[in-house]
Amino acid sequence: MELRELRYFWTVAEEKNFSRAAKVLHITQPTLSRQIKEFEEKLGVPLFIREKKQLSLTDEVYFLKERATQILTLAAQTEREFEEQSKGFLSGHFSIGCVEADNSDTMAMMLEELVRDYPKVTFNIVSGTSDDISDKLEKGILDLAILLEPLNAPDFEKIILPRAEKWGLLVSNASSIAQKTAIYPDDLEGIPLLISNRSEVQSMLEIWRNKPLTTLKIVGTFNLIFNVFSLVENRTGSALTIEGATTNIQQGKLTFIPLAPRLKTNCVLVFKKKRIQTPLVREVIKRFNDAFKA
Repeated sequence: MELRELRYFWTVAEEKNFSRAAKVLHITQPTLSRQIKEFEEKLGVPLFIREKKQLSLTDEVYFLKERATQILTLAAQTEREFEEQSKGFLSGHFSIGCVEADNSDTMAMMLEELVRDYPKVTFNIVSGTSDDISDKLEKGILDLAILLEPLNAPDFEKIILPRAEKWGLLVSNASSIAQKTAIYPDDLEGIPLLISNRSEVQSMLEIWRNKPLTTLKIVGTFNLIFNVFSLVENRTGSALTIEGATTNIQQGKLTFIPLAPRLKTNCVLVFKKKRIQTPLVREVIKRFNDAFKA
């Protein structure tokens, strides 16, 4: 399987039209059609469902498109990295993932300083869940990531960021517990709750309570807190989360109440161990190290 074949397939899948894809690829439509037909013959499966003027993927090849995206991204990244190193000066592009957390502004500050010092540097910020970002970092699609502990990531090195993230309960202002100044373990009994679907977070909460979560009334789980704001507002459940992920809530409708005893976790910059980093990524890591490494 050649990169050229994957690029042709991926472009047609994105454009959903041979004519538009051919223009993007700067080749003729008959050439593109022939290449796709030969690729289909090589794989032994049809790649597209042809309906009127639009194409769609067959069920069998959605995986191929996802894998093609990863391979083409890595190929482009490798070309950029080789070019950067051959030039011998700091320029180029890198990607960093970031979860919902208060320390996202720490990342912004570091990127601002980096681009100011090296105007030819560009970057891509990828937001998502810890699991999604960790997976992309593991596969080499991301160079760096800002994640929230607790983590089960033995293959990653980490730099702890300055502000610890405070855990608490996000509640509707109409809730009977909205006036509390702290939430103790027993306060959670009988309350409809929304919690993270990450097993590491659930284990941490069980240690904090000194009881299994099965004793609680958990009505749902989530991976991104943004998706449950309306559920909290409408009192479907109160959400156990970090304060830094609630900065964009609509004031006057929801309240964040810290847990007691205090429960705090760190945000960390992580990168893959033993990976040969580009000069640009090494510079980013060095700046975080100089600023925050204990």
